[in-house]
Amino acid sequence: MKNLFSSIAVLCIVTGCRLSGTSIVQNANPEPEIPVLLTTADYEKYHRTVKQFMQANLLSKGFNGAILVSRNGNIIYEKYSGYADLRKKDSITNRTAFHIASTSKTFTAMAVLQLVQENKLKLEDDLSVFFPNFPYPGVTVRSLLCHRSGIPNYVYFLENQGWDRKRKISNAELLQFIYDKKPEKDFNPDKRFSYSNTNYVLLALIIEKITGQSYPEYMKQKIFEPLQMYNTYVYTPADSATATPSFKYNGRYWHHDHLDDTYGDKNIYSTPSDLLKWSVAVNNGVVVSPSLLEAAYTACSHERPSVHNYGLGWRMLNLKNGKKVIYHNGRWHGSNSAFAYLPEEKVTIIIVGNKYNSSIYKTARKAYDIFGQYMQSGKQSDDEEDDEPIVKNAESKIHKPYYLSTVSPVISAKK
Repeated sequence: MKNLFSSIAVLCIVTGCRLSGTSIVQNANPEPEIPVLLTTADYEKYHRTVKQFMQANLLSKGFNGAILVSRNGNIIYEKYSGYADLRKKDSITNRTAFHIASTSKTFTAMAVLQLVQENKLKLEDDLSVFFPNFPYPGVTVRSLLCHRSGIPNYVYFLENQGWDRKRKISNAELLQFIYDKKPEKDFNPDKRFSYSNTNYVLLALIIEKITGQSYPEYMKQKIFEPLQMYNTYVYTPADSATATPSFKYNGRYWHHDHLDDTYGDKNIYSTPSDLLKWSVAVNNGVVVSPSLLEAAYTACSHERPSVHNYGLGWRMLNLKNGKKVIYHNGRWHGSNSAFAYLPEEKVTIIIVGNKYNSSIYKTARKAYDIFGQYMQSGKQSDDEEDDEPIVKNAESKIHKPYYLSTVSPVISAKK
């Protein structure tokens, strides 16, 4: 019955955030929907299918990390495999916080939308509002959120423009570097989509500018603590001795470099159970209003036909059969994360690891088909964000579908 208790706990956390004095929302949104509890038979069926799938597709391929899959708030599968630090052989537990890399962008985006909701900024605000004489005119908060700013990616231009790789750069130093060096823009604002980590470093700076708090402290006070995400934090240099390290595919330690101290685009560490709380809160209208959430989940780029698109901090698949996937993957050094939400089935899929393993992304995508016809419904493109590896699609190889067509309807929590 663990799954039933987990559902109730998540619901209590979400509704508690709403009623407490530290509420992370400012207006009266509809109350979160009560999770529909699974029967024991249905739980066992889902659990067995997901367990077999993960064993075949990931656990048998050197996976070192954690997996959590839920439906309607019910945890149907949870697995912790390997070591938090391969050098110490300390087992991964449900409290091991992993670097979720670019999945951090979903947190930054929703924090910005909260400030929009509080009328502290507007999506159409020009960056000159926050950074006087900003060298790229016409860039707005919205264009940062949906990667349509044309500002180049600092991951690539820093070293080319003279930054000393022996020095770690901070968000504030990156902003000053942009002022000083004025790297050539990739294109005029809102011309097209181009994934750039610089956008989210700047969004973190905007949060700091508006709130007067550091980004790590603001996220802790306004997001993590209200949602009782007690094993989640924004990495700073003070955490260097305790943060879960990452490793190359061969098990060798991945040393930090000059890009490791920036945040907003990455550097949130979290656990699968905390990320489930995040998913439930976001998708029940607790973090921002339903209208703002809808805007976040709306595709911003239509220059070329593709089922792939990007909203306000979220990637999405808009499949030809009407299915939709809301997701954001991440990779930084040896850390991998896959975070996906299937709105129709209310399924959350979370996979995190700290030993580089490209199977994480492939497995997460193939897992959609456990719950519906997703990756087999026509060819999808291979678009991925710039700091992730390009992976072959699930449909590029014929595989047996894991769609649970025989699963009986779930029962109401009131029964």
